[in-house]
Amino acid sequence: MTADTNRRDFLSLAAATGAGLALSGLTGPATAATAAPVAVGRAAFGPVRQIDAGPLNIGYIDLGPRNGTPVMLFHGWPYDIHGYEDVAPMLASQGFRVIVPHLRGYGTTRFLSDATMRSAQQTALAADGIALMDALGIRKAIFGGCDWGARNACVMAALWPERCQALVSVSGFLVLDRTTALTPLSPADEFTWWYQYYFATERGRIGYEKNLKAFARFIWHQASPKWNFDDATFERSAANLVNPDHVALVVHNYRSRIGAAETDAQYEPLEVRLAQVKTVAMPTITLEGDANGAPHPPAAAYRSRFTGKYEHRALTGGIGHNLPQEAPADFAKAVVDVAQW
Repeated sequence: MTADTNRRDFLSLAAATGAGLALSGLTGPATAATAAPVAVGRAAFGPVRQIDAGPLNIGYIDLGPRNGTPVMLFHGWPYDIHGYEDVAPMLASQGFRVIVPHLRGYGTTRFLSDATMRSAQQTALAADGIALMDALGIRKAIFGGCDWGARNACVMAALWPERCQALVSVSGFLVLDRTTALTPLSPADEFTWWYQYYFATERGRIGYEKNLKAFARFIWHQASPKWNFDDATFERSAANLVNPDHVALVVHNYRSRIGAAETDAQYEPLEVRLAQVKTVAMPTITLEGDANGAPHPPAAAYRSRFTGKYEHRALTGGIGHNLPQEAPADFAKAVVDVAQW
């Protein structure tokens, strides 16, 4: 069965029965038996709540029973929380408590102080995730993500393993090694990162700000060349790129990766700790689509990073970079499965 077929069958069944993950072979955690029925689909994706956490007032979706196994799901760029608009209700219907936050610079998430440096380095985003867990009273959760969100999940798991029950990551172990920031790749590999070098210029910053939605749509097509998303799907996400700090944070994220921007000193201890973590031991499932047009490492390159129970799942059927939104049934099943390991 291809991922396309799996997705159609899964969502058709959910719409017809309201049973979420009633599909054969997808069994939720023990708490699912006590969970109230949960609507499935985009109508169930909301409302956006707000909470102060660390330096931010974070906008987030919170679905499922309060006593369910917590799942923290992180989106990437230039995407948003709607990457999980199908996944989150599926998991909630199985008794999971699903938290999907807007990262700093997206949607309704705002800085509490104008004086806070607009840093989007990997440890800043990870610290935001832990601060949100603390604010919500969540001690331990399953972490999952795609693109920036996959990196965020991996960094959180590496720095705070005691907070991570299990990990689901698209495209593997994406923790950035700062010591290689000035190490050039092959010309072909450098070419795939064109937007990183574009953002390293003032022209690129101005261009992204001026052409924000057009730029995002272009990346969506480039990263997922076989994903036939419609205008409504794109606009739901693009609306959440219109944030007063979005451009500055995106530019900082990519500039800091190649040593072209200063980082925030308050996160330096975390960066030092992170550089020393070479593996993580929690149960992990990694996923990759067969039509991912964004830069991504081969699965063999990160296999040794996971020392606990581990499985890599390669999806077929034209699945691109935004895997949770393109193949939500497969992503949701990975969360359900890893929760039982």
